[in-house]
Amino acid sequence: MSRILIFTGKGGVGKTSVAAAHARHSALEQKKTLIVSTDMAHNLSDIFQTQLGKTTTKIDDNLYGLEIDPYHMLENEFSDMKQGLLTMISSSGLPVEDLDQLSVIPGQDELLSLLKILEIYESNEFDRIIVDCAPTGETLALLKFPELLSWYMEKFLPVGKVALRVLSPISKTVFKMELPNKAAISDIEKLFVRMMDLQTLLKNREVTSIRLVAMPEKMVVEETKRNYMYMNLYNFHVDGLYINRILPNDIDNPFFNEWITIQSNYIEELNAVFYNTPIYNIPWFDTDLNGLTGIDKIEQNVLRDRDVFAIVPDEHEDKYEKVEGGYVLKLYLPCTNKGDVDMHESATDIILKIGNFKRSIPKPSILRDHFISKASFEDDNLLITISQE
Repeated sequence: MSRILIFTGKGGVGKTSVAAAHARHSALEQKKTLIVSTDMAHNLSDIFQTQLGKTTTKIDDNLYGLEIDPYHMLENEFSDMKQGLLTMISSSGLPVEDLDQLSVIPGQDELLSLLKILEIYESNEFDRIIVDCAPTGETLALLKFPELLSWYMEKFLPVGKVALRVLSPISKTVFKMELPNKAAISDIEKLFVRMMDLQTLLKNREVTSIRLVAMPEKMVVEETKRNYMYMNLYNFHVDGLYINRILPNDIDNPFFNEWITIQSNYIEELNAVFYNTPIYNIPWFDTDLNGLTGIDKIEQNVLRDRDVFAIVPDEHEDKYEKVEGGYVLKLYLPCTNKGDVDMHESATDIILKIGNFKRSIPKPSILRDHFISKASFEDDNLLITISQE
């Protein structure tokens, strides 16, 4: 079974270098390793000083690289779905020359990148898969997209199939629109099944981990704390923090004294927030970390002799607990408080919104007749009590 590590962080914190160092470390442990970039502004080729692309390329012994091309996947693996939806759009009157400029599905780049990772995982070709993601906001969109789209598809796919059967014969004459054909619907159904597989993989704590990369600076620290909270909101397993570009305390230059003090304060703050998470301190290197020689500086100074691929025990997975009169849903939400959470429910879902991010948590079938009766915070955990009215 492969191990998957997903690296993310605010732009410019060095996440690609940290991800590359892990891939190098894994390869040196004689594990066949693939490092994958899902960032559309790919820079793995620059880091490794080797031309990478949309097919797997060998970098060194046991080390391979891939820069995912979602457009290539759409053209070659979901062509029926694309053509069916484009036909439907073109029949509505949009000029044909504009169609290829459209995203067939909102968020398709994120979705297809994840589908490629799922495909690689299922091939069992690699012992470890290291994922270099886009900056924080895009990574959150990437990781939450399968759950969000699966929710909508589960609600509307049966309706879509009925609409295809009933309306397709008359759609062109009555609605002036050609519905997707059966091959396209088959691709959509295949996509739905893969979405469910994706959710299972991304939230499998024995396989997939999220690793956050930060620097000891105010804006980065604040974004890292929010990122940590949002990752837990969506029930992802964060099991590592990397604090990059730490100045040494023994610099013989008064100019850096204030910087060192500021960094120390922010490092202390991050240690307090991530007190139950492995933390890796990465020193400031005075040279560019390009090529295997540069990447080896992180591997040798930070990762060597540490079991960075170990499964870290996790106490923070979403869980329901039976209590008198009902159940309590326990959600770990660090760096937030009750006033930050907007919560409501339907017969089938508990819906949480924090800032710009929303998650729908399906109620187990046995609890569909239960409703929220109380909510409180305790030790960074949101406790939602649901009971029968």
